[in-house]
Amino acid sequence: MNTSSIHIRGGRLIDPANGIDAETDIFITNGVVAGVGEKPGGFEAKETIDASGKIICPGIIDLGVHLREPGEEHKGTICSEAEAAARGGITTLICMPNTRPVIDTPAVWELIRRRAKACGSARVLAIGALTKNLEGEQLAEMGALQQAGCIAVSNTRRRMGNTLVTRHAMEYARTFDLPVILCSEDPHLKADGCMHEGSVASRLGLPGIPSAAETVAVARDLALTEHTDSRSHFHTLSTGRAIEMIRQAKRGGARLSADVAIHQLFLLDTDVDGFHAACHVDPPFRTQTDRDILRQAVASGDIEVICSDHQPHEADAKTEPFPLTAPGISGLETLLPLSLKLVEDGILDLPTVIARLTWGPAQALGLPQGRLDSGRSADICIFDPDEIWTLDPEGMHSSGRNTPFASWEFRGRVTHTLFEGRTTWRSAS
Repeated sequence: MNTSSIHIRGGRLIDPANGIDAETDIFITNGVVAGVGEKPGGFEAKETIDASGKIICPGIIDLGVHLREPGEEHKGTICSEAEAAARGGITTLICMPNTRPVIDTPAVWELIRRRAKACGSARVLAIGALTKNLEGEQLAEMGALQQAGCIAVSNTRRRMGNTLVTRHAMEYARTFDLPVILCSEDPHLKADGCMHEGSVASRLGLPGIPSAAETVAVARDLALTEHTDSRSHFHTLSTGRAIEMIRQAKRGGARLSADVAIHQLFLLDTDVDGFHAACHVDPPFRTQTDRDILRQAVASGDIEVICSDHQPHEADAKTEPFPLTAPGISGLETLLPLSLKLVEDGILDLPTVIARLTWGPAQALGLPQGRLDSGRSADICIFDPDEIWTLDPEGMHSSGRNTPFASWEFRGRVTHTLFEGRTTWRSAS
């Protein structure tokens, strides 16, 4: 049992769920928040953290992390990625089901859960498979997965057999009130594309993925969401048109939420120029118009969640000719710094950014985390908003150093991460 008592003193606490934005103290006992502002009776701190000049917020919840264990430990282990998460102020990782084997049985999830618990750096929650082995044909045993602890279901970016299977899967998930995480993409329109279909792809001679590959699929999935009354969460959107459809569906009363990967709020299809393999992502980087609409949607709340879409790869996975390289970015350690850059650039204010990283994902998936009420788990991120630093991939803790943000200068860096009242990361400075 965690018997420590910690006093976090003098920082600016931003807790959007509770409407707090004030300089105050936090008191932690036995892994939970014992008090905010007023010192609890009889409290005696065994450790004091001076947070003067720093920001305190709930631990970040990263919705949609691709853990590589079991099955692809050469890309990353549960421990390596959980430790990288702690460095980034992330206390809850939500694991996508595309491990090897797939999370389509309670046994696979139990294996991951035990290994994550043994590491102890962050909480790992699971999204179970929507269909068996993610093959898009037979429905997974969603009731058993939920009973084992899975908080949602998804078929990731694997194709479904047909629209009727998708409908039945949504109806089945609804019987358990399980959110369905939708990575909406039409596989036939995507075909063998590897970047956004446009002038850059044409000039480079690369097969493109049209915006319609996303918008057609989003339209279909919105229609099925309305028909089945399921809880749908649209994951890693990339097009402005999809946002417009999401906004309209919300006004019509559909039960849905949405997220965007942080890298989509910065990079464009033009960044692929020169066959830059670090910019090979799925969905692909789109146009400046798309990016600007995504930014506006995050600011307005039409997109409630910012995630990393963390996909670590070994170095060789990015050294083939561009279409053959593995898509994805190692994003745990740049999620908060890039989000803070949105504040620096005047796109969002700081409380909104923190809401999209904490309370937003908690609401989308019905989680108790993402807030710092008394009695809640003491999952806390403390960062220095003024520290300036440069990203060196060799200094990343994730096993994957695949990032297009090498040598970017950031303002704001995590100094402490507490998970269940234990300090899992403390900067040397």
